[in-house]
Amino acid sequence: MQKKLVSMSDIPDYVGQEVWVSDWLTIDQERINLFADCTNDPQWIHIDEDRAAQESPLGTTIAHGYLTLSLLSHLSQGVIPDDVSQAVNYGVENVRFRAPVVKGARIRNRVELVSAADRRAGRILIRLKNTVEIENEKKPALVGETLALLLP
Repeated sequence: MQKKLVSMSDIPDYVGQEVWVSDWLTIDQERINLFADCTNDPQWIHIDEDRAAQESPLGTTIAHGYLTLSLLSHLSQGVIPDDVSQAVNYGVENVRFRAPVVKGARIRNRVELVSAADRRAGRILIRLKNTVEIENEKKPALVGETLALLLP
């Protein structure tokens, strides 16, 4: 998708519209293991490939839900207008993990601009609805809103 929000002045024109679709990102076992290591969350369903193959109804390991959530910054980079000097994470709301992301799956983010509010000194607070899709799956991995404060 071509970038829609080229400048901060474009933002009001796109409220209520899809403004970005990221490229696909493969979630491999190495990424899952690194996330488990850095968060001290070594649950077998994420890191034990042999056990997951035997005991998991999915037959393989799955990514942590919070791994998918943490990738929103990366998967939303194309939303930020070119003339923004800094985008500050301001919060996350209404997050739901709808479907598991199995090892090797590819995900992407569809982003809708829900709202934009002017703040002092030319800053704009935007609310984005994120739908993280799993390639060839009907249900998304994650649906949730993020807030970002954009500074000119």
